[in-house]
Amino acid sequence: MAELSEVDEWLTALVANLQPAARKRMLRELAQEVRRNQQANIRLQRDPDGQAFTPRKVTARSKKGRIKRQMFSKLRTAKYLKASADSSTATVEFIGQVQKVARVHHYGLRDRVRPNGPTVKYEERRLLGFDREIIKKIINSLVSFVMINNS
Repeated sequence: MAELSEVDEWLTALVANLQPAARKRMLRELAQEVRRNQQANIRLQRDPDGQAFTPRKVTARSKKGRIKRQMFSKLRTAKYLKASADSSTATVEFIGQVQKVARVHHYGLRDRVRPNGPTVKYEERRLLGFDREIIKKIINSLVSFVMINNS
């Protein structure tokens, strides 16, 4: 673990030496890469750690085993899942009204199916998060970006 703290200090020093515009560009690229990873996880119907989402409940109205469309197909689009950055932070977030829908499903909360409709407890389906693979990608991208700009 001591090696990790040394690498962290080294990376912090290198990133601090970057100009604000270069730092912003680097963080924007990282945010976009993280967004692509999150979109892929949502498309594949899995949590950030790789476990499959809990399947939808089969109702009397739907035929068993038949899903008309994937869950969260619109949530994963760039229109609703935004990646942004400034010179010190990078963020990936849901925006607008879909933020409420994403929060309810991410944490497994209760919500109304439709206005004045029944209240339902949704299963927890984590939409955003990090796993070891994306953390490795972020570190590799940081190192390569810093090395290219400091040479």
